Amino acid sequence: MSAAKPARLTRAEVPVEQTWRLEDLFPAPEDWEKELQAVEGDLVTVTQYKDRLGEGAGVLLDCLAAWEKLAVRLTRVYTYASLHLEADGTSPTYQEWAQRAAALIAKVQAALSFVESEIIALEEGRLEEYLAQNQGLAVYARHLKDLVETKPYRLHPETEEALAALGEVLNAPSVIYNRSKSADMQFDPVVDKTGQELPNSFALYEEKYESSPDTELRRNAFASFTRTLKQYKHTYAAVYGTEVKRQVTLARLRGYGSVTEMLLHPQHVTLEMYHNLHDIIQKELAPHMRRLARLKKRILGLDEMRFCDLKAPLDPEFQPPTTYEKASGVILDALSILGDEYIEIMRQALTDRWVDRADNVGKSTGAFCSSPYGVHPFILVTWTDDMRSAFTLAHELGHAGHFALAGKHQRYVNIRPSLYFVEAPSTMNERILAHHLLARAEDPRMRRWVILQSLETYYHNYVTHMLEAELQRRVYKLAEQGRPITANLLCDLKGSVLDEFWGGEVVIDEGATLTWMRQPHYYMGLYPYTYSAGLTVSTVCAQRFEEEGPAAVERWLEALRAGGTLRPLEITKLAGVDMEKPDPIKEAVAYVGSLIRELEASF
Repeated sequence: MSAAKPARLTRAEVPVEQTWRLEDLFPAPEDWEKELQAVEGDLVTVTQYKDRLGEGAGVLLDCLAAWEKLAVRLTRVYTYASLHLEADGTSPTYQEWAQRAAALIAKVQAALSFVESEIIALEEGRLEEYLAQNQGLAVYARHLKDLVETKPYRLHPETEEALAALGEVLNAPSVIYNRSKSADMQFDPVVDKTGQELPNSFALYEEKYESSPDTELRRNAFASFTRTLKQYKHTYAAVYGTEVKRQVTLARLRGYGSVTEMLLHPQHVTLEMYHNLHDIIQKELAPHMRRLARLKKRILGLDEMRFCDLKAPLDPEFQPPTTYEKASGVILDALSILGDEYIEIMRQALTDRWVDRADNVGKSTGAFCSSPYGVHPFILVTWTDDMRSAFTLAHELGHAGHFALAGKHQRYVNIRPSLYFVEAPSTMNERILAHHLLARAEDPRMRRWVILQSLETYYHNYVTHMLEAELQRRVYKLAEQGRPITANLLCDLKGSVLDEFWGGEVVIDEGATLTWMRQPHYYMGLYPYTYSAGLTVSTVCAQRFEEEGPAAVERWLEALRAGGTLRPLEITKLAGVDMEKPDPIKEAVAYVGSLIRELEASF
C-alpha cells in the first residue's frame, strides 16, 4: 500500500484567482468592522418612528424607506462574515465574525419588530387609505399585503420582540450543524484499486468519490464517510430534533394548523400544490428510476446495486475532462440564447471572481449562490475538472443571473420570489446546457454522456431532494403527534423512504440510512421540495423554448426580472406554466422517462 496521501490545501494556500473577491463587499476587515458598528448605531433612523405609524402615509413611507436602507446594509454586513466562514469554517476569526453578525441581526430584528406589529395593528382600511394617499408607498404594496396576511398568526408585539431578540439562540441548531460539518468532522483516508491512500472529506466525497468509476474506491469512500457520520448520529439527531421542536412549538403558538402550513405560508404555496409534487413525482418517477438502477447494475457488472453506487458513471471510460476556463466558454455559448443582458452577467460572474471554486480544509460542502442586494452574487462550488462540475456551475450561475436581473429591476423589498420558484432559474441553466451539448454531439457516445448528465440533474432534484422532503413530511407528522425525534427514528424513516422508492432494486444498508445527516436543507424550513418545483417549471419552459423560440425566452426573462413582485402561481404562469394543475408535473416526469428509454437503447 502506498503511503502517499496528498494533503488538502489550507485556505491560505489556495491561489487567489480561484477564490471569490469579498473585497467587493468591504475593501478590508476594518471597513466591515466600522459598518457593523455603524448599523447598530443607525438603528435610531428607524426606531424614531416607533408608536408613530398611525400618524399618516408620509410617516409610514419614511419609516419603510429607512428600514429598507438599513436592511440592505445589514445584509451586506452579514454576507461578508458568513461567506468568509463558508470558505473556511475552521478559522476562529471567521467564526467570531459570523457570531457577531448573527448577534447584530438578532438585535436589529428585535429593535425593529415594532414596524410589522404597528402596521398590522392599524385599524381596518387605514393601510388602503395610506396607499391611495401616497404613491411612494406603491413599491411596498406587495410587502404590506403579505404582512397583513400574517395578522391572524401574530403574537403580542412584546412577544414578537422577544422572539426576534432570541433569533440567534433559536437559529442555533443550524449553526451547530454547519459548524460541526466544516470544522470538526474528520474522515479516514480511503484506498483506491492501486493501493494508494487518498484524503476524504465531506466535499471530496460528494464532489469526487461518490461518482467515481472505481467501485472499490467508491464503496471504500462511502464506508469512510458513513463511519464518521455514525459517530455523530445521536448529536445530530438531538440538533435536528431541537430544530423540529422549535418549528412545532412556533406553529402552535401562532395558531397554524400544522408546521407545514406555517412554513408554506410565506412561500404562498397551498397544501395541495405541496402534496401534489410529493405524491405525483414519487409515484410516477419511481418506476423510471428503478429501470435506471437495473441498467447500471447490469452495465457496470455490479454484484449488487448499493445506495453508494447510484451515482456511479454508466460509461466510466468516457469522461470528457475540462478546465474551468473551457467549461466557462461552453456555458456562455449555451446561455447566449437568453440574450445580451443575461450573458453579460454570466461573463462577469465567470471572469470577475464571483466564483469560489477551490477545495480547501474547512470549506463548506455542496454549492450555493449568495446574492446580497446592491453588490453582485457570490458562488461557491468545488471544481473538479470534469463536465459534471460544469453543470453544477451552470446551476449556481442560474441563481446569480436571476438575482442580478431582479436586482437591476426591483428594489430590495421586492427582489426575492417565493421559494417555490427560486430553483427554476438554476435548473433551467442546466437544461439549456444539456440541450446545447446534445445539439452538438455528433458522437453517439457523447450524446449518451450528455443524457447521463441530464439524468444526474433529475436524480439530484427529483430523487435526492424530493426524498429529503419526504423524510421531512414524515418527521413533522410524528413530531406533531409528540414522538421524540431520535437517531434511531430518523435512520428508520430514512431507510423506509429509500426502500419504498427503490422497491428492492437498491440495497439500503446502514450507511444509506444515515444520509439524513448530509444536508443543511433540513434547517431551512420547507426547502428540499422546492427543487422539484423549480425543476418542473424549468423542464416545461425549456420545452417551450424549443417549440416557441424567442417568445418563450422573453416570457422567461420577464419572470426573472419580476423578482418577488408576483406570487408563485402568477410567476410560473408568466413563464408559461400553470402549476395549479398536475399536468406540468406529469409532463416533466414523462420527460425523465424518455431520457432513460433513450439511454437503454444506447447500450
